[in-house]
Amino acid sequence: MIQTLPPPYAEPYPVLGLGTWRMGEAASRRAEEVAALRLGLDLGLTLIDTAEMYADGEAETIVGEAIAGRRDEVVLVSKVLPENATRRGTVAACERSLRRLKTDRLDLYLLHWRGSPPLAETLAGFEELLSAGKIRRWGVSNFDIDDMRELAALDEMKACATNQVLYNLGRRGIEFDLAPWCAEHNIPIMAYSPVEQGRLVRHSGLRQLAADKGVTPAQLALAFVLDRPGTIAIPKTATATHLHDNIAAAALRLDDDDRARLAALFPPPRRSVPLEML
Repeated sequence: MIQTLPPPYAEPYPVLGLGTWRMGEAASRRAEEVAALRLGLDLGLTLIDTAEMYADGEAETIVGEAIAGRRDEVVLVSKVLPENATRRGTVAACERSLRRLKTDRLDLYLLHWRGSPPLAETLAGFEELLSAGKIRRWGVSNFDIDDMRELAALDEMKACATNQVLYNLGRRGIEFDLAPWCAEHNIPIMAYSPVEQGRLVRHSGLRQLAADKGVTPAQLALAFVLDRPGTIAIPKTATATHLHDNIAAAALRLDDDDRARLAALFPPPRRSVPLEML
């Protein structure tokens, strides 16, 4: 059973989900990607994150195929591109995503990153979608602390359901100010690339620590992200082996010694740093 976010977070979202970045980019992998998402659902990974940007909508099409007949099992997340994020553009983009996903609603709809349209316009689009029942909640992605403060001035943090950002052992910058600010406002962090697209597994120190614990480096890196309260991880996984490994990581518990050794290998920030993006 995958743990869910506890109160005071507004929604009990699963803390481990399925990312789809880079899915849909090769027709030869389509069947494998659909099968991986279906297996993820079978294993209890019910949160699926996608976006209109991913493979120009093809990732959403794959997700739609994977969840056919199982929509009510899924916490479905998608994103609007900033160039589409005017009030009317947000509504139109969402409707296109819904058609590709073959569903009548999203559980969570995010602004993918800041663009030129004013935030107030995007929020108006979100509110229109909420009123129409086309989304259940909305949130943001790749927002740094100044962006969140600007959002708070408009929304008073009454509705924002998450901030999806790059976060992993090698990208700990959010720990200085952004993550504490979000925690203070009961906004969960949704961490993309929690294993740095596999690059972290080559780190010699991480490999040794993982070996000492009898786990894989990827499992330890993912467990680090999940160890932070109020954090959801959405690794992209397209194989059965990796799905089972991720579920095992969700059950892995770190102790103070583990955290200290990881901090020695990957030091936390000592000052505010700009938000990183991939």
